[in-house]
Amino acid sequence: MDINQNYREAVKIIKEAILRSQYRAAASVNKEQLSLYYGIGRYVSENSRTGFWGKGAIEQISSLLQKELPGLRGFSATSIRNMRIFYEEWDKVLNHQPTADDLVLNEKLLLIEIHQPVADEFNWADFLSIGFSHHTEIISKAKTLEARLFYIHECATRYWSKYTLRDYLKADLYSHRGTLPNNFAQTLPDTKQALKAVCSFKDEYLLDFINVEELNEQEEDLNEKIVEKAIVANVKKFIMTFGQDFSFIGNQYRMEVAGEEMFIDLLFFNRELNSLVAVELKSGKFRTSYLGQLNTYLSALDTYIRKPHENPSIGIILCREMNQTFVEFAVRDYNKPMGVATYRASKDMPERLRNALPDIEDLKKLL
Repeated sequence: MDINQNYREAVKIIKEAILRSQYRAAASVNKEQLSLYYGIGRYVSENSRTGFWGKGAIEQISSLLQKELPGLRGFSATSIRNMRIFYEEWDKVLNHQPTADDLVLNEKLLLIEIHQPVADEFNWADFLSIGFSHHTEIISKAKTLEARLFYIHECATRYWSKYTLRDYLKADLYSHRGTLPNNFAQTLPDTKQALKAVCSFKDEYLLDFINVEELNEQEEDLNEKIVEKAIVANVKKFIMTFGQDFSFIGNQYRMEVAGEEMFIDLLFFNRELNSLVAVELKSGKFRTSYLGQLNTYLSALDTYIRKPHENPSIGIILCREMNQTFVEFAVRDYNKPMGVATYRASKDMPERLRNALPDIEDLKKLL
């Protein structure tokens, strides 16, 4: 074997050992921190909720701690309140009350009487591997135990940053995962592949970078161009919203079949699915004609673009509105894997507020 190859192999082995050691060290520190915060949270809860400490106690304690330990971080009044919430939320599923001097959170104390199948899904390593700030975000935004366990697992296995977690919490990934109407089970040859496809897409996407006021003033074709332009300009944010393992290939992706040109609004590749994903944007309510158009695009992709080692291409129609039961009926007899999802903007304005605004023509006159 080449001497340089020996060196490279040695570097690889040592690097892996270092990374494993660093991970174990970080996990150990994180476990100690969560245990400490849980214990402090319990102590603060027991003394503050009964009124024993009086009003403003947490602020006073935080201030005194800073004086006792100059430079101490992570013990602001807000942080101490978060520790109290952390304890109180997880204490609900403890199998017994900890003793007064028990400040260690361990596997035997947590989560035993949870209704099936959640108990089987709980992973103690996941719980201890994510930081306190992640736990705080999850507790504040996810209100059911099942949703919290879902986000804990996703954070632990996909290494989400706190800001990535916030985006998925805002988009309500737990509620929308795998629920879009589709025909994946009938059209994808492999059952596992079909299940992966179902789990890779949501039934609704939050696209908060789209100007909905601009949309409401345009014709349908122009609306679709506006949405496409906004997505392309914010493609990184769109991919984060859309899901894991997506790579952007292009917009208005051109194909030619028998002299006829076709243009796919957005084309992605999903590494997990090993499939091309065509996304067609529609600014209004779902129409059955959209499925025929998308079916043709997928046939062209599979015939001329897809590589031999790749799985069949998947199509997603992204529209503003749909009747889910009707879509499930309409899509079932197509032979290409397709699904339909909706999108909304966080700035979508309620009707009562839109009615309170002056007429657009009046505004133009004022300008």
